[in-house]
Amino acid sequence: MNKPSIVVTGASSGIGAYCARALKADGWRVFATVRRAEDVAGLQADGIETFIMDYTKAETIHALVDAVLARTGGTLDALYNNGAYGQAGAVEDITTDVLRLQFETNLFGWHELTRTIIPVMRKQGHGRIVNCSSILGLVPYPWRGAYNASKFALEGLTVTMAMELRDSGIKVSLIEPGPIRSNFMANALVNIERHVDVENSVHKNEYARQLKRLRGQSNGVKGKLGPEAVYHVLKHALTSNRPKPHYIITKPARRGVLLKRLLPSGLFYKILASLG
Repeated sequence: MNKPSIVVTGASSGIGAYCARALKADGWRVFATVRRAEDVAGLQADGIETFIMDYTKAETIHALVDAVLARTGGTLDALYNNGAYGQAGAVEDITTDVLRLQFETNLFGWHELTRTIIPVMRKQGHGRIVNCSSILGLVPYPWRGAYNASKFALEGLTVTMAMELRDSGIKVSLIEPGPIRSNFMANALVNIERHVDVENSVHKNEYARQLKRLRGQSNGVKGKLGPEAVYHVLKHALTSNRPKPHYIITKPARRGVLLKRLLPSGLFYKILASLG
């Protein structure tokens, strides 16, 4: 019997790397993607077929799909879109080019890969598409406007796609994690320094406070679940006869969604602003 096949993106570290290895251990044929050549060897050493793919470069997306289909004989059972990054910074300090890059990586590239694979799944009559969103796609957070926007957009696009694919045999789910141990915070620090003019911002003092906190979060794991929490629900989304449309992970994430439902909007946003 052939192993079920899946493409897992953003597998160089964190959630993607863990899930790629866990899927392999559970009997899947895993095609993992990374952006840097130096990240290939570690995954390949564990028997995972690994490819270079960058969501901002359409040619690498199509090359990936061609290579995978050549190896499987033209079929693919599942796609797990996971690769993303977080651009922190006040909305007024984020240039349009920086916002566009956030969307190229976190939304447009996902869309290009997904719509390239959907015809394959339609032809075979089945498939699973799982998009790793974020609690920040449901609940906004100050100083994360670019990332919030990309994930809110992903939520809308994915839910609409799920409705449109209802009778196709393709099932679609969203995973919405809260705090998970990964390199996410460390990468967020790099992107603030790279793309935000902190010294000349009216929010300079606030950035100092934010950067201090981000450095603390990037160096510690207190209060965060491990990537196995994501894999637990990913496995359900991939194998259940009735996968959920949404999988909200971590207590802070579930608490945020509950408060959004219960509290008046003005009070809810006031509370969130104080947390930022």
